[in-house]
Amino acid sequence: MKHTPLVLALAVAATAVVSAQNKKPDAPPPPPPKAAGVEQTLIKMENDALAAFLKRDVAAFGKIFAEDAVFTGPDGTMQTKAQLLADVKSGDLAIQSSEMSDIKVKVHGDAAVVTYMTNDKGKYKGQDITGRYRWTDVFVRRAGAWQIVATQGTPIPSPKPAK
Repeated sequence: MKHTPLVLALAVAATAVVSAQNKKPDAPPPPPPKAAGVEQTLIKMENDALAAFLKRDVAAFGKIFAEDAVFTGPDGTMQTKAQLLADVKSGDLAIQSSEMSDIKVKVHGDAAVVTYMTNDKGKYKGQDITGRYRWTDVFVRRAGAWQIVATQGTPIPSPKPAK
């Protein structure tokens, strides 16, 4: 009987070890989406946003942008999401047509960079902004949803005529 406390202690310790081995670990985090799936998602988002923008559907267009997004226009001015959407809603930024091309997506975990060109016809605050532009959109996945956190447009000069 002198060994009873020792045996009891070993039994408790062995039970704890066996219990720990049989305990199922927490569910592993879901694997990140495949890059090809993310690329298609972001391309669709860009196309949907352009369609909404052309229809001046501010609510649908605004969904692609995070609340803290920064927009750098082709003229170098910076705007918040609220300022950009206000320009679209008021008609200060009015694009009659836009064709997107050369779209490329680079995925980096929960961030992605989308580049593309547009051929636009439109006006900004009464000034003609018709031309070709190169765009860079930076997306971040937050709570499972992709949103633009930064975008920048750069004008592409027209080719100079041959002499």
